[in-house]
Amino acid sequence: MNKRFLLAWLVVFIAWFFGSFLVHGVLLHDDYKSLSNLFRPEAEAQKFFPLMILAHLMMSGAFVWIYARGVEAKPWLGQGIRFGIAVVLLTTVPLYLIYYVVQPMPGAIVVKQIVLETILVLILGAIAAFMVRRPA
Repeated sequence: MNKRFLLAWLVVFIAWFFGSFLVHGVLLHDDYKSLSNLFRPEAEAQKFFPLMILAHLMMSGAFVWIYARGVEAKPWLGQGIRFGIAVVLLTTVPLYLIYYVVQPMPGAIVVKQIVLETILVLILGAIAAFMVRRPA
């Protein structure tokens, strides 16, 4: 681990954490509120908040680590978007589809989750690519 990797990890962590808050805590808040029977009450969820931080630390570290192992001396933005698409197809889309199968979540909300998370992960891919870029 070098300084560039650690800085990229920190920046992606911050972007992912706040991006997730924007997606789930703001944009999807009312949708989730209408399904309170599927989620923990906010007071109870707050007790587990350190696990949310830990999860984002792990995801962002792995995200940057995997990207950094495959980065090429090509334009960074295209690589970042391509990486973001791969991550979305590996994680975001399948996970929300699986959750839809096992949890009575309305399809419209699942579509919103997938679309908003996809946008977030594409942005994260661009951030990681910018932070870990190599000269073309």
